[in-house]
Amino acid sequence: MKTPHRSLRPRIAALTLALGAALALTAPGVAGAAPSDGDDIGVRAKLSHAQATAKFQAAGITWSSSGGCSDRNKPNCTSFDQINSATVDGVITLRSASGCAIRLTGGTETGHASGTYSHWNGYKVDFGLSTCLNNYIQGTFTSIGGSKWQSGSGNIYYKEGNHWDVTYHNCGGC
Repeated sequence: MKTPHRSLRPRIAALTLALGAALALTAPGVAGAAPSDGDDIGVRAKLSHAQATAKFQAAGITWSSSGGCSDRNKPNCTSFDQINSATVDGVITLRSASGCAIRLTGGTETGHASGTYSHWNGYKVDFGLSTCLNNYIQGTFTSIGGSKWQSGSGNIYYKEGNHWDVTYHNCGGC
């Protein structure tokens, strides 16, 4: 291989450092790296409530809380603190793909069922039913039984009486 021209060496060195830093952020098992979630999107970056609501607001997504609060430790609040970035992006992808209004009614607050892919761990959100969303989810995704539909990217939409309980394993093709 030819040696790069001297004027290119600093640029190549800078790009090599940047690439190394980027790989360190996503490589599982690397000291200081974020943990891998084992699926196709890599890192599970956690967002604060303020970061998540800013993204939702920018996408035209609304939310409500029966308690009028956002405290993660109170079950009557709607909190997005410690939500996975991919979950937020998945809701935004659904909004964009469906053209439907989305009103979130549950996030990472306590009071939901436990488990790896839980609300508390940032994988799930609840949103209100609407004719538009019902038609889109049930007409676009694959029924897997038990009032559940699975998107092509593997996310699960569960119609639980008066709301959708959605598990985002990834951002849904964002």
